[in-house]
Order: sequence, then C-alpha cells, then structure tokens
Amino acid sequence: MHPRTTMPTPTDTSVAVGISRRSRHLLVVVVLAWVALVAVRTWVVDWFVVPSGSMEPLLRPGERILVDKTTQGVRRGEVVVFDGTGTFDTGGGPPLPVRLLGRAFGASPGHHLVKRVVGVGGDHVRCCDDQGRLTVDGRPLDEPYLHAGDTPSEVRFDVVVPPGRLWVLGDHRSRSADSRSRLGSPGGGLLPERDVTGRVIRVLWPPGHWRAVAARPDPTTPGGTR
Repeated sequence: MHPRTTMPTPTDTSVAVGISRRSRHLLVVVVLAWVALVAVRTWVVDWFVVPSGSMEPLLRPGERILVDKTTQGVRRGEVVVFDGTGTFDTGGGPPLPVRLLGRAFGASPGHHLVKRVVGVGGDHVRCCDDQGRLTVDGRPLDEPYLHAGDTPSEVRFDVVVPPGRLWVLGDHRSRSADSRSRLGSPGGGLLPERDVTGRVIRVLWPPGHWRAVAARPDPTTPGGTR
C-alpha cells in the first residue's frame, strides 16, 4: 500500500494567505511608524536625558526632557540642548556601531549638553559688577534660578559674543563645565548657534516630575528678545 498524501484544502490555503497578508500589513505599519518617529525627532521635537547636575535645581540628572526643534533663533534666558562635539566635547562616548544602531532607532547623534543662554551675538558679557552680578551690555542680570549657595561665577570673564555665537552657563555654576571652562580653548567657550538642537520645553520623565520649562524673560531688554 502507498502512503496517502494529504493535499491542502482550499480552507488551509485561504488561512495561510490571510496570515501572510496580515504579516505584510503589520510590517508596513511598523516601518511607517519608525519612519514617522525618526522624522519627528529630526525636525519637530526630540527627547534627551539630562546628563549631569549642572542645571540643578531646574533639571535633575536622569530626567527626560522634551526639546522643541521648530523655534527659529535663540534668545537670552532660554534653556537649550546643543551638540558639543568639537567645542564642548569631553571625549569618550559610545563606540561608533552603538551610535549608528541608536540612530537607526531614532536616537540623536552627537555629544548633547544642556545649558542656559546668557549671551547672544553682539552681547558684552562680563563677570562681575561691584555686587558680584553678571552683566550684559553693562546691565546686571537677575538670576533667581541659580542653585542655592552658588555665586553667579567664581571665574572672571569679559567677553564680546560674536554674531552667530552664544555664551552658555549652567544654573549650578559651581558644578557646571560651560563657556567659562573653555575660555582658553579654541573658540573661547563660544558655542556656534548652528549647534543648538532646540529649546527645552518640558520634563517628561520620571513620573511625578512632569512639568513645563519656561524661558526666563530676559531682564536686560524689553520683551526678552534681542
């Protein structure tokens, strides 16, 4: 006797075709969602992890922050994320394959830091006046956001910010490596404005830390803009 061969029934074939179609549809949905995520993070908003305590008490290490990439121009008083590669880079970082894999899943490349903009192009920023305050164009800055116990700066400086550059400082001045730390380096601690990723607008994580991050109105010019 010959073994009987079981032929697939029309019902079996229909089920297989249905599963195959559903798999293709699911794959298309996943790919489209990934493309949308990368597009949003590239041109609209992005999120980052606060890397240190240099912006305390406003931002704490490990918090996830949302960054608006659509705003044109940078104003004094804004808290920004920027790519410090080449100007504020401290070296190290993950290996290239890890960075490429992260980029494939929507992570932003570069060495990102977060600081507050104190001076924009054309500003004369100086530390300090007779009362120990920073001045911009001769006008003292009111800085209630400074970390408790910190002075505006233990480092003296007198800088005229060129067009297209920024002078950035951390709110926790005694723990912040910022423009002051690069005074003797190429570029003099002045951040190219083109390296700014965007403006910090909200803390997203962890639960209970959800809050808006508003720009500090610039106390040196009417309306807070230049």
